[in-house]
Amino acid sequence: MSMKTVTQPESTLSLKEWAVAVKALGEGKQIITVRKGGLYEETREFKLENDTFYLYPTYEHQKAEMVKEENQSDLAATLEGWSPEKTTVEIQYFARITDDVETLSEATLRALDPYHIWTDDFADVRLKWKKTKPLHILFARVYRLHRPITIEIAEEYKGCKSWHNLLNNIPQEAYSPVLSEEEYEEKRKEIIEIIEKNE
Repeated sequence: MSMKTVTQPESTLSLKEWAVAVKALGEGKQIITVRKGGLYEETREFKLENDTFYLYPTYEHQKAEMVKEENQSDLAATLEGWSPEKTTVEIQYFARITDDVETLSEATLRALDPYHIWTDDFADVRLKWKKTKPLHILFARVYRLHRPITIEIAEEYKGCKSWHNLLNNIPQEAYSPVLSEEEYEEKRKEIIEIIEKNE
């Protein structure tokens, strides 16, 4: 697969994700995230709005029991200095989705266990909620902004929705890929092969 040239998003579209997952994606510890939709999506199911978008870290809904023991320190790190009264959030990353793979297979999720930070319980909850709808396994090549952007937390950003159009313009800044093209492609191929074997 050839990687297309990626530019920082001109749109302010952002995907809301647990801060610990954003950290894992931003440090290259994982390249996948799984979605089935927020509770308040218009269609009650997940739709990939665009293939390139910012990652908006959310803190209030993180559950320690849904994160693997070996990633608990990462979860704790995201909560340092955070409180429910905090009025700003920092945008550090954007992502381009290279693959959007749908699955209804529990075997596939079990096989992907080494490639993400979540417990089996977390994966099961996502798979079994609205069980007739497939789970989206999103492959995200992530880019780090050299200068993170701090924005005010607007009321519009709250609640269980996957997507937000940020009210602030995001300056076009220098950025770097978290993983090289070779590193990303090696991980991508490995995971794709596992999915194909288990579907």
